[in-house]
Amino acid sequence: MFCVFSVDFPPSSSTGCRLCQVNPLVVAVGNRVLVYDANDGDLVHSLKGHRDTVYCVTYSKQGKRFASGGADQQVIIWTSKGEGILKYSHSDSIQFLAYNPVTQQLASGTHNDIGLWSPEQKSVQKHKVSARVLCMSWTTDGLHLALGLFNGHISIRDKFCAEKTRIVRSEPVWCLAWNPSPSKSESTEVLTVGCWDQTLAFYKLSGQELGPEHKLGYDPCSISFFPSGEYFTLGGFDGRVQLWTRDGILLGDIAQMDCPVWSLAVRPTEQQGFVIGTENGDVAAHHITFSTVHGLYKDRYAYRDNMTDVVLHHLASDAKVRIRCKDHVKKIAVYRNRLVVQLPQKVLVYEVPGDDPLDMRYQPVDKIRLSLDCSLLVATAQHFILCHEKRLQLYSINGVLEREWHLDSLIRYIKVIGGVPGKEGLLAGLKNGHVVKIFIDNAFPITLVKQSSPVRCLDVSCDRRKLAVVNESATLMVYDLETQQLLYQEAGANSVAWNQEFADMVAYSGNNLLCIKTGSFPSHPQKLHGFVVGFKGSKIFCLNFSSMETIEIPQGPSLYRYMSVRNFSAAYNVACLGVTDDDWRQLALHALKEMVFDVARRAFIRIRDIRYIDLLHRLLLQLTSRNGIAVPDTNLLFLPTYLEDLAKRQWSDEDRALVAAHALAYEGRFNEAAVLFGRAKQYGLATEMFTDLRRWDDAKKWAELQEKAVQNGEIEAPKAKEPGASENQEDNANLATGDGKQGAAPQPAPSTTVGLMMKQAQSSEEDGDLRAAADTYLRVGQRERAAGIYMRIGALEPLIDIVRACDKNSERDEEIMLEAASCFIKHDNYTFAKEALTRAEEYESLVRLHVNEHRWEEAFQLARSHPELAEDIFLPWGNWLMSNDRYEEAYEAFEKAGRSDLSSEMLRQLIDLSAEQKLFKQAAIYAWKKARSAAVRGDVDGSIQSKVQSDVYLAYSDVVCHIEGPLVLTPLEQTLHACVFITNMASQLGELPLGVKRSNVLFVLAETAIKLQCFKLARGLTHSRVPLSPS
Repeated sequence: MFCVFSVDFPPSSSTGCRLCQVNPLVVAVGNRVLVYDANDGDLVHSLKGHRDTVYCVTYSKQGKRFASGGADQQVIIWTSKGEGILKYSHSDSIQFLAYNPVTQQLASGTHNDIGLWSPEQKSVQKHKVSARVLCMSWTTDGLHLALGLFNGHISIRDKFCAEKTRIVRSEPVWCLAWNPSPSKSESTEVLTVGCWDQTLAFYKLSGQELGPEHKLGYDPCSISFFPSGEYFTLGGFDGRVQLWTRDGILLGDIAQMDCPVWSLAVRPTEQQGFVIGTENGDVAAHHITFSTVHGLYKDRYAYRDNMTDVVLHHLASDAKVRIRCKDHVKKIAVYRNRLVVQLPQKVLVYEVPGDDPLDMRYQPVDKIRLSLDCSLLVATAQHFILCHEKRLQLYSINGVLEREWHLDSLIRYIKVIGGVPGKEGLLAGLKNGHVVKIFIDNAFPITLVKQSSPVRCLDVSCDRRKLAVVNESATLMVYDLETQQLLYQEAGANSVAWNQEFADMVAYSGNNLLCIKTGSFPSHPQKLHGFVVGFKGSKIFCLNFSSMETIEIPQGPSLYRYMSVRNFSAAYNVACLGVTDDDWRQLALHALKEMVFDVARRAFIRIRDIRYIDLLHRLLLQLTSRNGIAVPDTNLLFLPTYLEDLAKRQWSDEDRALVAAHALAYEGRFNEAAVLFGRAKQYGLATEMFTDLRRWDDAKKWAELQEKAVQNGEIEAPKAKEPGASENQEDNANLATGDGKQGAAPQPAPSTTVGLMMKQAQSSEEDGDLRAAADTYLRVGQRERAAGIYMRIGALEPLIDIVRACDKNSERDEEIMLEAASCFIKHDNYTFAKEALTRAEEYESLVRLHVNEHRWEEAFQLARSHPELAEDIFLPWGNWLMSNDRYEEAYEAFEKAGRSDLSSEMLRQLIDLSAEQKLFKQAAIYAWKKARSAAVRGDVDGSIQSKVQSDVYLAYSDVVCHIEGPLVLTPLEQTLHACVFITNMASQLGELPLGVKRSNVLFVLAETAIKLQCFKLARGLTHSRVPLSPS
């Protein structure tokens, strides 16, 4: 029988080889190198190449090659397919091989030297050593190599094999290994050393010992680390294999062989296992399962981490605290603010000071030196309880055994259900299917439930009235603890938890499903991987393998189920577990419609909906008033007890319809609300609602229904408002009297339809739809307001219709007609303006209209019947004639208008204009008319002056004709006399009229004197020295 000196797996990062796909294991047995499939143990290769015993095998970094060495002094490099590709030799047997984890460099150790080979080198570099090499290990960075020698020395060398540090031990160093994954707290590589002085030691790269040595009681032969570096296995000469932590804490024996264990190899994959090679040739594969050790109390979860630490996780706040126990943690129990941790030789007790539910600052309060063996551990406020098979032991915090219970069957599950400190209760599920209740201050257990299948899991509701049990047949069974009757059962369950805040809600898991069962409703399933271990509010705590997950579940389905059966109190409690604002709003609305006022108010407060809270207040006032309920103080309406009493009251169908209608109206479901208002005989509220919405057709429909109901005697007529209380007193007066007179006796209130039309008109006016507003005002008899709007928008056709309907004997209608006429004039509508002024008998304005429009015939016709208006007609008419060059008519118009000043001024302008245009005869005529007009007025001086002016212009016309005319028809003597006349008038007037030139007159005199042979006179006139006088 051959000894198995070495076994090895390829690194976990290796890929691409056929052997890696079958999870290969290489084994050194006799003079053969065997390759097995580690999954099923099948032999893949039996490699022949060595002539003597093979002592060592090792895989390269990529896993595509492995090397073997043995007593034949040969090192062979093999491919992953089992083909030998290279061989080199030493002068002595090969004791150990180690591949550099970073490069392809291979170290081989013998009795007297160490060789370094790499594919880039043509030869092997060999270096002498002081003793036989028993073991070797590279650091993770590949820069240093540690050698364990037979003389007890440890030599730490660099990658060129130069020694950097030497550690001296007293006995052979048979195994050593660097930790493959240094922790964050370690600033350097850590070397684990197994020495045949039966000790385990740890060293830094500098050679400094790290911590104390550990006595083993056996000679260690092999070390193999887990890939994570957290644990390592240690095989001994006595056949045992132990599991240690990286900090040197013994976790326990994990295997026991019949002969020395010379080789160990941990699987590099996620499958946690290892392979043992023994002296008698056995190759044994083992699988390690790290069981979950944990404890849960409400939202405080404690679990074991790295086998020696306890991590406390506050599931609600996600806060975590780590407690380093520095020993193998075997059991954990959590209760309220207390934590109990069982170690191999002692029990640690921790406590959080104070009552803060979020405080996670656990402090040690006691250390009990006891070596206890148990399968379950639970804690109470002042004790902890150990469970071992059928026995329960109660220990005080000081470690004193106070009580024991011996049950009829094996204990499968135990749970603390709370109670007074020192008198807490426990529930224990037994293998025989019984569930017993134990009070820790009582020696006698109480059987609660008996069933045939073993108990797997159990929990009790927060009100202690229901018990949920999951048995080995994966059936959930829920019992009433008061009657011990089975309430219901569900199949496919492996764990269960009651909601800690709602006694009628339970969660159970199984078949990758999470089911929530509320009350008697069917379960609500959803996908889940793991086991339910806790349920608080809307959070479910699920254990998935070794990790705890917090899952938020929607409470909406449970909420709506309770609402569907009108259990609003339970629905409110469900909502308090955690629902959306929309769910709160639906609860509040449904509760309001069902007149459960206390729930409705609390729900509206939760979502801070002030509108609905105000609506609820108004509804309560209205309901109490309608039903004659005396309320001494309105603040009482908001007391919970008062609201509960109102909710229990038997309300009439009309009251319920009224409340539901208000709620629907606030939801925006107006048509449904109107129907309910009708059922409640509140037609006015429906009308008012549609009026506010400006849905006038619907409002009119309900207004008509209200009037019909009043006529049929179904409801009382609405009370009329006092005039002073009306929104528009003047409008109501118009509607009441119809004649617009103030001070009339109060009349009955206008009908609902009319009032509605008034609101419609006002709304249209506010919205800017003025035409629609005016039409509506007109239909309800508001002619003044309608006319005012028509004027604003220039709607002349409907405005003239209003004018035609007006009564001229009414002062209000007269004002409407006059304002309408002004509007017509503004918009240049002569016909409508004339009609409006005529109907209003406003003749002065009518005259002005005719004059402004130059309708002179109509003006003269009106003047004939109203002579006092003549001046108002002839004066503008004269101006118009004058602007159209009809001066003669203008002159007569001014005279008829009695404005002689205007006619004289016009003649003056005509005289000047004629003189400027050398129309002196025309100027003479105008001057003569001016003289005659002055004589008529009695202005003698003015008449004479104008008469002289007329004569001068007439005489001067002969002079101008003599000078400029083509033919001179005037007798010479007449021309001479005209000149003499002008000259004489000039001496009297002092200044000649406009246009009369003295030079022309002298020229004509001189010329005439020459023709009459009056030469002396002619010469004198030429020099302007001879006085003008008749010859």
